[in-house]
Amino acid sequence: MIGQEPRHPPPRALALDDAQHVPAAAGSPEPVGMSAQAVVRAYGGLAPLYDVVFGAVLEPGRRALTRAVQDLHPASLLEVGVGTGLALAGYPADTKVVGVDLSPEMLERARRRAAEMPGRDIALHVMNAERMDFPDNSFDCVTLPYVLSVTPSPARLVAEVRRVCKPDGTILVLNHFSGSRFWWAMERAVRSVADRVGFRSDFGYEEHMLGHDWQVRSVQPVNLFRLSKLVVVDNHKHA
Repeated sequence: MIGQEPRHPPPRALALDDAQHVPAAAGSPEPVGMSAQAVVRAYGGLAPLYDVVFGAVLEPGRRALTRAVQDLHPASLLEVGVGTGLALAGYPADTKVVGVDLSPEMLERARRRAAEMPGRDIALHVMNAERMDFPDNSFDCVTLPYVLSVTPSPARLVAEVRRVCKPDGTILVLNHFSGSRFWWAMERAVRSVADRVGFRSDFGYEEHMLGHDWQVRSVQPVNLFRLSKLVVVDNHKHA
């Protein structure tokens, strides 16, 4: 199952300006972010260095995320923004895992990681998470590690995640949120990288976590200086 391609045709790649022309959900303000193609280019160039730049420094958050998934022990899980696959080994061995990412270069490294885990049911797809090629209610659990604040349209991504997650399934968001002067300083320390990947330092928790009709189950500060939060959400919705 490792590296299996989707049976349905992949979604149309976003045009460079699609992020500004596709309307968001009603009442959801949209921060201006990078287009999907710009994200692909940025992470394609960053792929060889990603584990070095963002590996160890963000690993405590990943460990907290995978521990939470182990406690849930879902039958099926979708990781949005799977990147180079740094979290894959931490998921339960008998959970069916699907990972999606816009960057083929990042996914190639994730596939090499998955190949080192024989017997695991892991499928990795190049796919735009804002327009996923999965039926409604496909997954028991969805994880979003460090992706919500770099996607072109956070509200659209949340809507898609909620669509493919089962009613009363669990969504785990691992992300930075504004309000810490340390993030302001860190963004400036790595300005060239932050600009390339569309990093938003002013990413509000109230707007992006409390602005939806889901139920926040828990919030756990993680990483150095408690710079990030692991937010566990119950996807209450009508079937």
